[in-house]
Amino acid sequence: MGLKVSSSLLCLAILLAVSSVVSAVNITRALEKYPEFSSMTELFAKTELTPIINKRQTITVLALSNDAIGSISGRPEEELKNILMNHVVLDYFDELKLKALKDKSTLLTTLYQSTGLGQQQNGFLNCTKSNGKIYFGSGVKGAPQTAEYITTVFRNPYNLSVVQISMPIVAPGLGAPVKVPPPPPMSSPPAPSPKKGAATPAPGPAEEEDYADSPPGLAPETAPASAPSESDSPAPAPEKSGKKKMPAADEAEPPSSASNTGLNFGAVLVIGFVASFAGF
Repeated sequence: MGLKVSSSLLCLAILLAVSSVVSAVNITRALEKYPEFSSMTELFAKTELTPIINKRQTITVLALSNDAIGSISGRPEEELKNILMNHVVLDYFDELKLKALKDKSTLLTTLYQSTGLGQQQNGFLNCTKSNGKIYFGSGVKGAPQTAEYITTVFRNPYNLSVVQISMPIVAPGLGAPVKVPPPPPMSSPPAPSPKKGAATPAPGPAEEEDYADSPPGLAPETAPASAPSESDSPAPAPEKSGKKKMPAADEAEPPSSASNTGLNFGAVLVIGFVASFAGF
């Protein structure tokens, strides 16, 4: 009987050991699939924080992208280590839990606070909900809350969560604060493309008068192109009073007096010639 009990206890102990190994926190493995956080993984190793983090059973890492962490990566190693420890929360938070927080502001304990070096709450973080967004900042009174929650990168409930934030959090007393990056410039909207179709003709004199008579801000109505008005058809050329109309061939003027005289003189000559010829 005692042997069976001892065997059962041994099996239970092995199962607990295996389960603890499987569920153990490993920040390096959690981030190795995300190259955009490779700089933070390297800095954890450089400051010897990796084994300390992996010993914890329940943590949330506030991760910074390679671009965002560049503003603090060149600081002295001890200062950098303290800043990074302030990005390790000793509790589990993912997007669902963060959005479910009932209080507008919640105080979170960090790995830096566990060292006993924290002063004036600079080992705590303040999680604030404002206008539908979530912000993180130092727990020191009056410290800015400017690190915005972006997304949950990795989650293993309820052991490890990796949450991305927009910028580093440097608590008062741990180093010079990081300036908030300016918002991206707003691009001007593209100009509307011109509509296809025939160009609108310039207004004629009559239309100009319509513009003058119409009230400000209102354009006169124009007739549709498919039904042109009579004013658009060419008008007949007006007759000028100073010129006579050219007569047609069958409307020629009667011969003048000079031409009648020439005809009579020719007839006399013909009659005289005939008379002289008869005398012979």
